[in-house]
Amino acid sequence: MSEPTSQPGAEQQALQAACAEQLKALFPALFTGAPKPVKLRIQADIQERAPGQFSKQQLSSFLRRHTGSTAYLNAVIKSTHRFDLDGKEAGEITAEHKQVARDELSRRRAKHQERQAHEEAAQRQRFELLRAFETTTLTRANFCALKGLAEDQLDGLLAQAREEVKARAARPRPQDGGRGAAGDRRSAPGSDRRGPRQGRADDRRSGRGAGGKGGHARPQASGPAVARPESAQAVSAELQATPGTGDEKA
Repeated sequence: MSEPTSQPGAEQQALQAACAEQLKALFPALFTGAPKPVKLRIQADIQERAPGQFSKQQLSSFLRRHTGSTAYLNAVIKSTHRFDLDGKEAGEITAEHKQVARDELSRRRAKHQERQAHEEAAQRQRFELLRAFETTTLTRANFCALKGLAEDQLDGLLAQAREEVKARAARPRPQDGGRGAAGDRRSAPGSDRRGPRQGRADDRRSGRGAGGKGGHARPQASGPAVARPESAQAVSAELQATPGTGDEKA
């Protein structure tokens, strides 16, 4: 049932793409390269210069999409003039039209930030759910009842949270100087965190101790440092401390 409903959208995109390519071929000075603010009533000019090649609906749909793009709105704000089909200046852009473009971009930024905040809140909720599930002593049924979840929802949410934990653990962090996630600061299994001190201990064992007189080295702990894998607890705590997101309630 989903295919028939999605087909008109696919057809519309194909028609718009074909219209865009045809306009680029006919009027490259205006429709190729970075978007340029178009002359007012440009649709009538296109119909006059290319009669019968575009339907009114086809052009209206293309121009609505073209002039509504973020790149085009930025061009309106930065440019001083509009351009005709030959790429020549065709009237100044009014302050009112520039303000309309700014307002629309501000609205889009606010909408994006709101959506991002919702996504981050949902992610924190999944981390908290995973942390609670990893430490609970309740049965699965009782845990779901406590969290207000259907049992068939639990596995999907936990799987998603685990994937998000893995992705976050592998993400480079600027404060680490590009060394990777926080887990990289902890030693990997079988490694020694003492770094250069290990070399001095080897020197003493090989007879190059203090003063080079073959003194005996003092015993040192040589067991491997055990790595602590990134966990839901660690990621959840980090999210709570992240600037700009920590004040939001999940």
